[in-house]
Order: sequence, then C-alpha cells, then structure tokens
Amino acid sequence: MIAALGMYDMPHARAANDRLWAGVRTALGDGPASLTRDGDPWCIWQSDDLLLAQTCGMPYRTRLYDRVRLVATPDHHLPDCPAGHYFSYLVKRRDDPRDLTALAMGTMAYNEALSQSGWAAPVHHLSHQRLSPNTTVQTGAHLASISAVLDGTADFAAIDAVTMLMFGDDDPDAAAFLNAFDRTAPTPALPYITARTRAPAPLATALSAAIASLSAQDRATLHLYGIVNLPAAAYLAIPTPNSP
Repeated sequence: MIAALGMYDMPHARAANDRLWAGVRTALGDGPASLTRDGDPWCIWQSDDLLLAQTCGMPYRTRLYDRVRLVATPDHHLPDCPAGHYFSYLVKRRDDPRDLTALAMGTMAYNEALSQSGWAAPVHHLSHQRLSPNTTVQTGAHLASISAVLDGTADFAAIDAVTMLMFGDDDPDAAAFLNAFDRTAPTPALPYITARTRAPAPLATALSAAIASLSAQDRATLHLYGIVNLPAAAYLAIPTPNSP
C-alpha cells in the first residue's frame, strides 16, 4: 500500500506530516509504516495500491476523477474563505510599485500547467479583468515561483495560500521581500484521494481523527484543522483554461 502527502511536505513540515500519517494509520488500523516521498506523483495517484494521497484540484478534475475515489477535502481556516476552500495570493516584490495591469505586461511565473492555484486560478482572475500574462516562465514548484519573483526572473506569480503561509512560517525574512497584493477567488482545496477499489469513508474518518489528535503546533505548522466532505461535482464545475 502507498500513502503520500507530498503537496505540502516542506522540509520544516515533514515531521508533522509523519505524525499526521501515524495518526491516520493508528485510527485506520492498517497502512504502510511510512509515507512515500519519492516516485512520480501521477504513478502514485493512479496506483491500484494507493491507500491515501493528496492531489491538486486541476489534476483531479482533468485526469483523475474517474480513476480514483474522493476521500475528503482539507480545511485550512484561511481568512475570508469558505471551509474546505483555498485561494492563491498574487505576489510581487515588495519594492515593485506596479499594479496588476502593468505586471501582466511582464512575466508571470507558474509552477505547472496542471496547477489550479499556480495556473488556472490566476488565468481566470486575470481574464475577469480582461488581462492575460504577456510572458510566462514555468518553474516546476510554487517555492521556485517565489524564488523567480524574488530574483527578478519573473514579475509576479500566483502562490497557493497554504504554501505562502508555510513559506512565511519557515523563512519570514525572505517573505518580507514579497507583497501579496491580490488574491484569486476561492475554489475547493487540494483533495485527498484513494484507489478506485477502496472505500473512502473509513479513510475520511481516520483522517479526521488523526488531525484532531495532532498537537496544536503540528496543526499550525501544517495549517490543517479538519476535513469537509465536498462532492466531486464541486471540483468538476471549475473551468479549465488553455495551457500556456
């Protein structure tokens, strides 16, 4: 069996994720002894051996929804955001005076084309203002997009709100050089999934119990405070933009 929680598994949060998985395994009474932290995510998400993993909303709605089962949606207690939802912060350098219209004339960093928070959400946000990025640069990860903005490779980027908060927790000095000047509309947060052949309800129950049993510090580190049960339709209803 495979368990993988790689979407928010930053180095400073790995011990907390290990304790989260230990709690799930204890509550479930089954599962691998440790999390899988290597291997291709697409292979993990589609494996018949998958017990529990977290994916992004855009891969779920575009390629996975009919190959896996939805277990639950995390609740991150994000500001001015419905339970079980998240959004992206649009970030630029602190000393950059340009507004979004001017920034769109420059370069937008994005992690990958199948990212809801890094690509789909900002593209829709820009389109509502009749804007589109003039130039894009693919970085491969949200933290790499942050680095691209900080070092001037890109003018702005859209960063998953949970990732942004965790980055600020881990490196407040670097975060101080960023200005989160705008935000996208909320969409369902990154879903927990299991293999198509598995029943999701016991996993949701175990996950809820594991989160509740975490220390307050671990919950704060992971910015994870519970789960909600959103239907698959909530993810499938989100429009998918063209690739860069």
